[in-house]
Amino acid sequence: MRVSAQDGCNDKSFHIRGTITDGTPTMIQANGLSKQYNGLNALDNISFSCEKGQICGIIGHNGAGKTTLLKIIAGLIRPTSGTILVNGHDIVADPMAAKNSLGYLPEESRLYDTMTVHDYLTFFGQLYGLSKETISGRESQLLAALELNPDGKKIGNFSKGMRRKVAIARSLIHDPSFLVYDEPTSGLDPMTSRFIIEYIKELRSRDKTMVLSAHNLFQIEEICDCIMILKRGQMIAMGSIQELRDRFGTLTYTIYFTIPDPGPVAAIASVNRDAGMFHTIAADIPEMNAITSVISAHEGRVERIESHYPTLEEMLFKIGS
Repeated sequence: MRVSAQDGCNDKSFHIRGTITDGTPTMIQANGLSKQYNGLNALDNISFSCEKGQICGIIGHNGAGKTTLLKIIAGLIRPTSGTILVNGHDIVADPMAAKNSLGYLPEESRLYDTMTVHDYLTFFGQLYGLSKETISGRESQLLAALELNPDGKKIGNFSKGMRRKVAIARSLIHDPSFLVYDEPTSGLDPMTSRFIIEYIKELRSRDKTMVLSAHNLFQIEEICDCIMILKRGQMIAMGSIQELRDRFGTLTYTIYFTIPDPGPVAAIASVNRDAGMFHTIAADIPEMNAITSVISAHEGRVERIESHYPTLEEMLFKIGS
């Protein structure tokens, strides 16, 4: 997605809004979304777009408004003001048309524990008006893709990872083009979590569009094409990971070196030692050159230099709650 800064942004509120320049269809378009509860703003004037085949991540501290925004996108709650189009359909004015192309995964996998997977997926498939033949075919495809073997057991006997996979299968049974996932890997073991992340990547390769939230910011960095940062209901920024780095952090350089006496380097930079090697951090190229010059001048040797971009976790910490 190509992005441009909104007019009138300032140091406290930096917004980037997607602008389509290559003819790619817009799957979601939100304008001025606000949501109030008892006079308090859970969301305040949120506008953004997401193109077909993109994964858009929403991050922020607890209470930032992530789940509220996802529920509005999914048509579960109405905004106090503003509009949102899903695949060209107004989620408030024409909810059925919008939801026909939408799959929703809540944070908690609330399933019907007394049902088998077959009965569960058949039930939801019929709600979407699918034939038994279509449901059966999609069920087989989804269970194979998710590596889920229910073996005729009731859902209540499944592990948390298996339940999450069933919930994902339910969200996909009607073959939606747009997905809203709230914490898709929440509480899962590392192997199941990794499997679901890889499966989400596969869904994108099939031109599925997704908006998701996750507390695991490393996963957001890995899979998302664009990332929205919310703070107390306001959109602080939205853009690619590189654009967010450019806004909220700078490239730094870690210099690893050996030297008989680190004192001269310690006089101009903070020096640490680990595994028999010294290391220090330079904020920019001139500082890096100054440090390496001192190392060389005092019979030291630079072993390696590593560049480091700030992570989403570091950026979120910098923005604060």
